[in-house]
Amino acid sequence: MTGENNLLLVVDLQPDFMPGGALPVPEGDAVLPVINALMPRFGNIAATQDWHPADHASFASQHPGKAPFDTAMLSYGEQVLWPDHCVQGTPGAALHPALNADRIQMVIRKGFRRAIDSYSAFRENDRRTGTGLHGYLRERGITRVFIAGLARGYCTDFSAEDAAELGYEVVLVEDACRGITPEATAAGTARLRARGVRFITSTSI
Repeated sequence: MTGENNLLLVVDLQPDFMPGGALPVPEGDAVLPVINALMPRFGNIAATQDWHPADHASFASQHPGKAPFDTAMLSYGEQVLWPDHCVQGTPGAALHPALNADRIQMVIRKGFRRAIDSYSAFRENDRRTGTGLHGYLRERGITRVFIAGLARGYCTDFSAEDAAELGYEVVLVEDACRGITPEATAAGTARLRARGVRFITSTSI
């Protein structure tokens, strides 16, 4: 098991992000067995869960004339518009049934404020509204965060960037993540390396 100052952060393992879901990440389901195998090696595990109201401002359906993956200006700046996904209380928003959720000690629901999208586990997209995860980790004495889940370029990478900015040592487990597009993943990798994030595979833990 890793040290007690380490945390595994499992990002958005929900059916809507899996093949066949509302906003599928290619091979998103491939991370499930990798993450389940990682969990017994950690004494501290937290997860995030996208949890949107049905009329969330980041949904293209709420912007007449816009299509998914267009952009729009919201109160905090430019926002990618998504297909409706992870709507509160729907099966697609649940933690994936194949995930060993019994080992998860804290679940952070994000994106539940209608007017603000939320990629990071630590801060919503206005970059001011916190989720409470930072306070929880400080209370637990966590100093190193291992990131796994979906999707590279967006929620995993924003979470890793914010963790690094907040002073944690950050490790991204590459084979426990998948990206929406190769371009988004490459851009995320450049941002994370600039922040000092370390990249490893699950076999080295």
